[in-house]
Amino acid sequence: MAATEEPRAQGAREGELFSTISGVENEPLYTPESTPVDYERELGAPGAFPFTRGVYPSMYRGRLWTMRQFAGFGTAEETNERFRYLLEHGQTGLSTAFDMPTLMGYDSDHPRSLGEVGREGVAIDSLEDMQTLFSGIPLGDVSTSMTINSPAAILLAFYLCVGEEEGVPRASLRGTIQTDILKEYIAQKEYIFPPAPSMRLVTDMVEFCAREMPLWHPISISGYHIREAGSTAAQELAFTLADGFTYVEWALERGLAVDEFAPRLSFFFNAHLDFFEEIAKYRAARRIWARHLRDRYGAKDPRSLLMRFHTQTAGVSLTAQQPEVNIVRTAIEALAAVLGGTQSLHTNSFDEALALPTEDAVRIALRTQQVIAHETGVANTIDPLGGSYYLEHLTNELERQAEEYFEQIERLGGVVAAIEQNFFQQEIADAAFRYQAEVEAGERVVVGVNRYELQGEPELEILKIDPALERKQVDRVQALRARRDTAAVEAALARLRTDAADERRNLMPAIVDASRAYVTMGEMCDAFREVWGTWRETPVF
Repeated sequence: MAATEEPRAQGAREGELFSTISGVENEPLYTPESTPVDYERELGAPGAFPFTRGVYPSMYRGRLWTMRQFAGFGTAEETNERFRYLLEHGQTGLSTAFDMPTLMGYDSDHPRSLGEVGREGVAIDSLEDMQTLFSGIPLGDVSTSMTINSPAAILLAFYLCVGEEEGVPRASLRGTIQTDILKEYIAQKEYIFPPAPSMRLVTDMVEFCAREMPLWHPISISGYHIREAGSTAAQELAFTLADGFTYVEWALERGLAVDEFAPRLSFFFNAHLDFFEEIAKYRAARRIWARHLRDRYGAKDPRSLLMRFHTQTAGVSLTAQQPEVNIVRTAIEALAAVLGGTQSLHTNSFDEALALPTEDAVRIALRTQQVIAHETGVANTIDPLGGSYYLEHLTNELERQAEEYFEQIERLGGVVAAIEQNFFQQEIADAAFRYQAEVEAGERVVVGVNRYELQGEPELEILKIDPALERKQVDRVQALRARRDTAAVEAALARLRTDAADERRNLMPAIVDASRAYVTMGEMCDAFREVWGTWRETPVF
């Protein structure tokens, strides 16, 4: 092993860690001896089991990934304008951010919504707002992603109704709604109801989409927010897939066949800064998902084995210091996502550590993807880094760590039981603490933060949300309540409460009918709160 010993003899940079961001130790050099590769078993061809090299035979030579930019602020009118701007500049799919009241199931005029309406995303209170949001946008021609979880069924119903008003049948609508309630309990904390009724609602959506909306992805199983909370790459990988297996199990218990719904499950991963670790994470994820779906859950349809995923560059890696440097960070993260075989990509704007992005910053973020796609050559061949001794080592190591986590979760009684025991929360808190300590000690260099600082930085022009938009949205929802059919609203709410109390009923038809009656999102969530209650967790430090 002289080849691996020689670099060590030359010494190493003092004071810096050589492990990955997640703490995986790196050898100075990898060789065929240190990383034997079983090509057929571990890699194979793209589009074939175990899908390490990609889910489609031709990958980007056949079609580039979908380029999405997260958009949403103010009222539906402002976000509709941003959607049109992005489509005009070459974006190929829409991605919708909702404000905090919408995410938490409150209408804009609720006391808890004060000061938050339209601040971090678009305010959507009713079908009327959804009609405005997508006005002039042909839903039959675009793919739409919506980032929302607890009230996801309600927003899906709004979207379905808008499509049908445009003459686009629900069976033709294409897109993804996040719906991943388990990662809310684990990481993001935007939950409303206790885990069991929340999982029932998710399963209702999976069943409904399998039978009514065959082109729609009813869940985007999301590791992104797990990573943003401070997890390692292996934790993001393991906890995300464990959530995915749990959704599969609930759907199977409902009586669905695995091949009836699994082809429409999708995933959402973070693209962090440790370039090779991120690429390895995506490759390991495909391999694990395919193996478990085939061997554990008995999937026969090849489409059920395909882990198709969206990626977003790491918001947590962006710095308020020297924010233009974030353009570089985002480009590297996006390149890792592409080399890892993503199907869809969002690139963060350089000013997002300070505020919602300006149009100029969004355009640069989109151009970053376009440069990668058309100027770098990385899309000209499939999995160009496959077979790299280092990359294959990392892929195997992340897979090994993920399998160890699966065994731990199983011993705790499964994902829901592990959430109730705060297992995930404690693991992530420990990882985040370790990383922050390394940064503060200078062992992890963050440019502009703990090295290469710049004194007297010029102030960056940021997007400011007009406070008058909140009053406008409040007036809108109150005007809607004043003119709608009160009797129809009361009947729809009564049906929602009745169906929520009866676990044998799929809630989606009642939610769609309530949407058509212009029952607001907050009113529907309140009806469910009456029946199911709300959830509070024990904090972990």
